[in-house]
Amino acid sequence: MTYLVTGGAGFIGSHTVDALLRRGEQVVCLDNFTSYYDPARKRRNLAWATTRPGFTLVEADIRDAEALAAIFATHRPRCVAHLAAMPGPRPSIANPALYEQVNVGGTVHLLELARRHQVEAFLLASTSSVYGRTPKLPFEESDPTDRPLSPYAATKKAAEVLGYTFHSLYGLPMSVVRFFTVYGPRGRPDMTPYLFVDRMVRGQPFVLFEHGVELYRDYTYVDDIVAGVIAALDQARGYEIYNLGNANPVELRRFVALLEQITGRQALIEARPLPATEPPITFASTEKAGRMLGFAASTNVETGLVRFWEWYQAEVLPSVTG
Repeated sequence: MTYLVTGGAGFIGSHTVDALLRRGEQVVCLDNFTSYYDPARKRRNLAWATTRPGFTLVEADIRDAEALAAIFATHRPRCVAHLAAMPGPRPSIANPALYEQVNVGGTVHLLELARRHQVEAFLLASTSSVYGRTPKLPFEESDPTDRPLSPYAATKKAAEVLGYTFHSLYGLPMSVVRFFTVYGPRGRPDMTPYLFVDRMVRGQPFVLFEHGVELYRDYTYVDDIVAGVIAALDQARGYEIYNLGNANPVELRRFVALLEQITGRQALIEARPLPATEPPITFASTEKAGRMLGFAASTNVETGLVRFWEWYQAEVLPSVTG
């Protein structure tokens, strides 16, 4: 079966591409290699995939409707994993129009082509950011998500709603997966733990909101996320939303202490108040994903951070110390 993975050279996308190739699928990887971070890093993410016979790379932008139409006409994917997006709550404040064009407009192009070509499964990557600053814990898929704290979160919520519209109008099988603070090898340089570790290695300070006290994130290892993505693709039914998280929030100050222990480096912390774009906690209820997809995150944060540090030492550290 042929899968189209948008954003397939990125962090989660490249791991998804690899997982699909390992089980023998045909994979079309779509990426525009944006300069949001070094495009060369994203090309290295695909080093193994490019050696596989079932892999095709298409360099294009999801805002380009004609390029997308050519992909569907040529490759005729039966399943779409739509992972491409402009990421991050805080960066979205500076350029909300770009986030709308990519995360909403680009998604509409894909939804329209998916329904025309009658794809069997459409997966939309969303985010825990849609829950905003809700006091209810843990976050459940049925919770209100109409008060986003950033343009990024608002565009992701808009994409979810559009997905429902295309399901309702055309019967497009739609799975929305809300990711909770994904980390691991190939992680983006603007995300923790990459940002924290990189600053620690360089002996530079990094910002830690509220000293990391009473500030929690539901850190979820990338392999667990990818397992949930593929399960949702395999079991597409109607329109469903799933939380994909570890269901075990970690206080930020403990997270930093673990990084210090694992790396043997000292953290130089610059404390700042929590910005308006950030909730004090993210906490996934994964009961629905467990019941309907068999999803269960199995990687604790200690194990995941060790694996991340091993990757960083092999792939990034030589360029820092060389």
